Amino acid sequence: MLLATVAAATALGAATACAGPSGTSGGSGGPGGSLAGVWRMDGYGTLVTIKGGSLRTYETTAVSCLPGAVTGTRAGAPDAHGASRFTVPDSAPVTVRPDGAGRARLAFDDNVGRRTLHRVAALPDRCGRRPSRDPRAVFDVFWQTFAENYPFFGAKKTDWAAVRDRYRPRVTARTTDAELFTVLREMIEPLHDAHTRVVAGPDRWFAGKRPGTVLPTPASTARIDTAIAANLGSGTVQRHWAQGRLTYADLPGHLGYFRVTQFAHYTAKDDYVGDVAALDRALDAVFTKARTQGPAKLRGLIIDVRLNGGGADPLGLRIASRLTGRPYTAYRKQARNDPRDPAAFTTPQPARVSPHRGPVYTGPVAVLTGRLTVSAGETFTQALMGRSPAPLRIGENTQGVFSDVLGRNLPNGWTFGLPNEEFLTPEGHTFDGAGIPPAVATPVFTDQELSGRRDSALTRARDLLTRGAATAGRNR
Repeated sequence: MLLATVAAATALGAATACAGPSGTSGGSGGPGGSLAGVWRMDGYGTLVTIKGGSLRTYETTAVSCLPGAVTGTRAGAPDAHGASRFTVPDSAPVTVRPDGAGRARLAFDDNVGRRTLHRVAALPDRCGRRPSRDPRAVFDVFWQTFAENYPFFGAKKTDWAAVRDRYRPRVTARTTDAELFTVLREMIEPLHDAHTRVVAGPDRWFAGKRPGTVLPTPASTARIDTAIAANLGSGTVQRHWAQGRLTYADLPGHLGYFRVTQFAHYTAKDDYVGDVAALDRALDAVFTKARTQGPAKLRGLIIDVRLNGGGADPLGLRIASRLTGRPYTAYRKQARNDPRDPAAFTTPQPARVSPHRGPVYTGPVAVLTGRLTVSAGETFTQALMGRSPAPLRIGENTQGVFSDVLGRNLPNGWTFGLPNEEFLTPEGHTFDGAGIPPAVATPVFTDQELSGRRDSALTRARDLLTRGAATAGRNR
């Protein structure tokens, strides 16, 4: 998932409730029953209400219930199965469908997987109260949300209860905004997690990152572009789509170079439906019959995601579908699901890659990665690992953040975010923290490389693919 506006600017880029059946009626009908009423979501610390043509979320912990960021309006009538689609301002549409007695499933268009809902009797009383803006209440919501949802305290060797013991005494009713922001930042900074953030305004925010990560600037990005162009060759023609976020070039020796710098913001309208259409147009132009079939087809493809700040995971799966002739599982996704047990998760949901119905490229692939390969850039890299033949990963470890960002509100109007999901390998492991390692390690966008207009990862990929293609040719 793409990090929110603040974190994206750094270029690294929704529990508790009363339970029980409800007799609420109205809303959409259909084989699965009515969707009207209050629903508790597995994981995510979220309640969902559907009334008339409206959907809204509430963010819950053991100590809080705040209005959530998702408010939707039903688009058209429910379908034959009772599913309703809701448009959400400044976000992708949401679909809710009945799933048996007292259950439903919710899915965001721009997320992989779906979320299970359970009908409950009503919203907790606290959801209707005006939240206290007292700095101590703000601290408690912040700490409790991490305590109930963050999956990686063990891996990070962080005692979150000790963090509370250390910082809670520093917060009083008279704590200033500046002092409170400093406390919240200091609490999460040691996690070194690029999917953690706290935003107190346009000029006061913090987003984590892995140690050693040098954030790109316009100047450094220009140097990177220059070095890549120099190593592609002076006569190489680069074609661009999606407002420059997708680039392709044919290289000598029947090699292709495909650069993806983001999985979002492909159109001026900046909506997910438009992003899908823009991506498909680019992929149709790249993966033609000429490049995927016959004697002139590509003998190797380089995919460059070294400077990829993330976005929508399903867009990465759409690219992967152009790179396989057989279906396979990209990864399995699960969310932390018990406020008291950090080892309890929702049932893992497999994300599948199915071959595109048009031309697909099934030859050798090299994937260039680095510490600025973030979030959806990493889930895309992980998705390609199940491909056959497996891609050759070249460069550096990715950033190590895969989860969608669980965006939350604070009682004083600030916002924050944290991860709450894991993307599992077939063996049940994750690459969170350390990132996906390369098979061939090279420098990536170091000052020394850029000063000399060198690109060791790209050069190595071209060499290995050329030698591999030549060997394949001799063996035919």
